Amino acid sequence: MVFRLDDDAIIFPDPALAEEDGLLAIGGDLRPERLVLAYNYGIFPWFNEDDPICWYAPHERCVIYPERVKLSKSMAKVLKSNVFRLSFDEAFASVIGHCATVARRDQPGTWITGQMQQAYIRLHELGYAHSVEVWQGEQLVGGLYGVQINNVFCGESMFSLVSNASKTALIWLCQEGGYTLIDCQLPNDHLMSLGAEMISRDAYQEILS
Repeated sequence: MVFRLDDDAIIFPDPALAEEDGLLAIGGDLRPERLVLAYNYGIFPWFNEDDPICWYAPHERCVIYPERVKLSKSMAKVLKSNVFRLSFDEAFASVIGHCATVARRDQPGTWITGQMQQAYIRLHELGYAHSVEVWQGEQLVGGLYGVQINNVFCGESMFSLVSNASKTALIWLCQEGGYTLIDCQLPNDHLMSLGAEMISRDAYQEILS
């Protein structure tokens, strides 16, 4: 069943009670305390502009073990060429802004609403949310952002304005970030080609804790 959250009490139901598609609860707000609690339980918000806040806890999780990330010969050449400059937490607001506005195939609009952007910028200010930036000269051409819980990086979104920029950000995060696990939440062909795999919610929660 889908639970309705109390606007005042910061509490979530057991993630094991989520629906088959992962939907666990609706309602509540995006204050930092609620978001941090959600991520600690493997729960994340995902909703459209005109919808109530929806909270998901998938029964299977798409993840990348950093030491297993796949590096193709072409990407190895890109990384060695130094065509990009990489940075960490240098332009968080710009990264999330680009993630919200860059057009994506078969995805009209964005779930990264203004409300979501402000909530995660606040998490960044508090030290929970982080970004990787990819630069060409002075231009931001790619990047990703997410939330850190213990040694797990819970990826939220990435963008690319030039070829290979978002791949470079993710590979750099795996190689240089020092994380035990990169949480990709839900699978897609792009992530699977980079070595992502599916694990159970219980296995994910054990690593997260």
